[in-house]
Amino acid sequence: MKNRIAKRIFPLFIILCLVGNETYAQKIQWFSFEQALDMNARRMEQKLAPKKIFVDVYTDWCGWCKKLDATTFSNSEIIKYMSENYIAVKLNAERTDTVVINGQMFVNSSAAEGKRGSHDLAAILLKNKMSYPSCTFIDETGAQLEVIPGYRGAKEFEILLHFFGENAYKTTPWEEYKSKFVGKIKE
Repeated sequence: MKNRIAKRIFPLFIILCLVGNETYAQKIQWFSFEQALDMNARRMEQKLAPKKIFVDVYTDWCGWCKKLDATTFSNSEIIKYMSENYIAVKLNAERTDTVVINGQMFVNSSAAEGKRGSHDLAAILLKNKMSYPSCTFIDETGAQLEVIPGYRGAKEFEILLHFFGENAYKTTPWEEYKSKFVGKIKE
């Protein structure tokens, strides 16, 4: 009797595990900026090539930021390409904690006064053009490549991911790359 029940439950268990893994795979795994830097440092210690870092700079009150999460960052092609080619970072532009990178402290001085304001790290990454959402691409050496302000749909965003992910920015003008790009997203 126990064997018959086990034979019926085991296939169901396997199906649930597969569905659970598929659901998990359908989300971008987001890290903090500090974690991304640590991950690349560990990759280099292990003699692996570091990855580019993609940073989504957002605020909790930003409607377009929420739409970006619900649409573009939920697209399966975006999720797949991002996880294979980037370390994905979510950075709340109004975070209130202190961040120390290579001995340099970054703070949100407005938060100490009880006001809403931008964190130094967000201001540096966005070159003091505080617009949300904004994203930035950072290459494997830590050099910032570009800041992209505003909401982008999945089809438009796919082009950006590939442009920087494939290093096309080094050899091909943006307009030329964009005009020839054939993506998988057919919005």
